[in-house]
Parts: sequence; structure tokens; C-alpha cells
Amino acid sequence: MPRAALGLSAAAVIVVGLSAAPALAEPPAPPSTSTARAELTALTVATPHSMDGYARDKFSIWAKQPDGCTTRQEVLARDGKDVQDKPGSCQPASGSWYSAYDDATVTDVAQATIDHMVPLAEAWRSGADTWTADQRKAFGNDLKDPQLLIASESSNSSKSDSGPADWKPTNHAFWCTYAKDYTHIKSVWKLTTTDGEKKALASMLDTCTN
Repeated sequence: MPRAALGLSAAAVIVVGLSAAPALAEPPAPPSTSTARAELTALTVATPHSMDGYARDKFSIWAKQPDGCTTRQEVLARDGKDVQDKPGSCQPASGSWYSAYDDATVTDVAQATIDHMVPLAEAWRSGADTWTADQRKAFGNDLKDPQLLIASESSNSSKSDSGPADWKPTNHAFWCTYAKDYTHIKSVWKLTTTDGEKKALASMLDTCTN
């Protein structure tokens, strides 16, 4: 069922010509600095796996959620400001979205991309290659953990499939949260790391003030 049909009156839709996306839960909060440090220490350092067989569609993005909207549409509604959906649809027509990677605000929904904190390719080479199809689908559409976030097209393109050993947000103020979230995802999903990645994450956690 489209979000527009959930708790919205017909009058409200007629007045604005668009349906207001309902207020959804806030994005998952990052762990505390102490928890992130403990999770980082516990990550297993291993040689990256081969990329043989990798394909983004093996992670089934963007799957339908229980309300009938796609995972991408859910994140756009959850993380956007003043989001208005197309009538009878889950698809946002307008709003604004903050890209923490580069401290930029996007007002064109077509340019508000959804990024995987731990890239799908990075997950593949750190353990997801051995997962079942259902596990990969759950990872690719993970709304419970801080894995999906808004990113401007330029920052998403810049990051691509890189981990923190090779790429860091240009917005230094986000380094602490980025390191906490990235470490937490690897911990929750029992993915491996490398010495270079571990050092980069430790360095960024050093920027945390609490």
C-alpha cells in the first residue's frame, strides 16, 4: 500500500496536489565511541576475497518493504525534509535531503542517491560472497542498522566501492559518525577488515569528542 494511503485524508492530498510522506523513524543512531572502538578491535583482519561472481543485483536492491514502498523510497522519506510524494505513490516529488559526506543539501530527488555505508562490493570481498541470497538481500536493504544514507551524486560517485582505507568524506565533521557506523555494520554482519582499513577507522574514531 503506498504511503499516501496511510493515515492521509483525501482533503489533504487535494489541497497540496501531492501527498505528504508520513513521518518515519529516525535513521539508526551510531553506537557510542567506546562501543565502536570495542567493535573495531574485535573485527577479524583477513585478506580480501576474490570479486569473482560479484554483481550488485545479487543484493536485490531496492526491495519492496511491507508497506509496498521500495527501500530507496523509504530512506528518502525517512531522511528527507518536507518530503511530498506523488499522489497515490511512494515516490517523492519534492523535498530536500542532506548529504553528510560532503555537507551538501540536495533539492532534486533525482540527485539524492542512497549509499550503502559499507559498499556492496566491499561486503562481497569481506565475507558476503559466502552468504545466502536472503542474507545478501537483507544486507542490501538494511533499514535496522546505519547502513543506508543519503548522499549527493558527486560524493556517492567519489566513494564508489571504496572503504575508508581509500576514501574518506570531504566533510571532516562527519568522520566520527562515518567510522562508528562503518565499524558497526562490519561488526553486526561479521564482515572482515584489513590492516589499512582498521587503521583508517581508528584514526577517524580519534576525531570523536564523546
